[in-house]
Amino acid sequence: MNVPLVSFITVCFNGYHDTCELIDSLCTYVTSVSYEIIVVDNASEQDEAARLHDKYGNRIVTIRSEKNLGFAGGNNLGIQASKGQYLFFINNDTYVTDDKLNVLVNMLYEHPSTGGLSPKLRFTIPPYNIQYAGFTPLTPITLRNETIGYGKPDDGTYNTPIPTPYLHGAAMLVKREVIDKVGMMPEQFFLYYEELDWCTHITKAGYELWYTPQWTVFHKESQSTGTESPMKIYYMTRNRLLYAWRNLPTTQKWLSVLYQCTIPVWRNMLLYILQGKYSLLNAMFKGIGSFFLRRC
Repeated sequence: MNVPLVSFITVCFNGYHDTCELIDSLCTYVTSVSYEIIVVDNASEQDEAARLHDKYGNRIVTIRSEKNLGFAGGNNLGIQASKGQYLFFINNDTYVTDDKLNVLVNMLYEHPSTGGLSPKLRFTIPPYNIQYAGFTPLTPITLRNETIGYGKPDDGTYNTPIPTPYLHGAAMLVKREVIDKVGMMPEQFFLYYEELDWCTHITKAGYELWYTPQWTVFHKESQSTGTESPMKIYYMTRNRLLYAWRNLPTTQKWLSVLYQCTIPVWRNMLLYILQGKYSLLNAMFKGIGSFFLRRC
């Protein structure tokens, strides 16, 4: 049996139709390298792994988890089942419209110091503006950064590869050797910040990360959790604190935790009260409490 060069790994949670659109686009367009498609069903209400296997047969590998393991845990199941030299982690709510995968693989092959890269990401709603063209570094203490190109037209301005401190979790191609050296994705986060934490450990291990615009992936962002859901507020609040605790030097760590628990909390508390969004207020305080319970 031939070993694929690339393993596409995607995690689905109650997203059968989106997952089918992704699989169809990969099978239609990607012909430049050998690959396998691994779908991890993260405890969907229906057995989507079985449904996908019935639909696609041996064209894909399906894994059913009876427990929702989160973004990292689901991807880690896919890693354990994968055979490729390169692993392409891709959200199930994405699709492609052409094939430049060989260009991305060649960039990793030709540059031993590069551990991973992300392609250009664009939104799926007209005028299909850019979602991601690289990240700026997180600021000390406040842990804020910018997504380069976000919301801008794809007019060629962001067609130059650049180093980036973090890959985008919706689409990232990583060498297997990086995972062998750094380990799999951190499962403590469950949702949000796990790819930033992972990328931080990858760069600390001496690898470079790059934004590579030669290939475009279209992303239907925030269809799973909503743009301002209690789930998102809870995990964003908790995991920003967790990221600081795991990755910042001692003094910065404590200053960042102090900042995250004061100024943003007061600001958001006032905003949520004025807007009557008490479920978000509750989620924010639960996130803070969950972080400190884990630390004690």
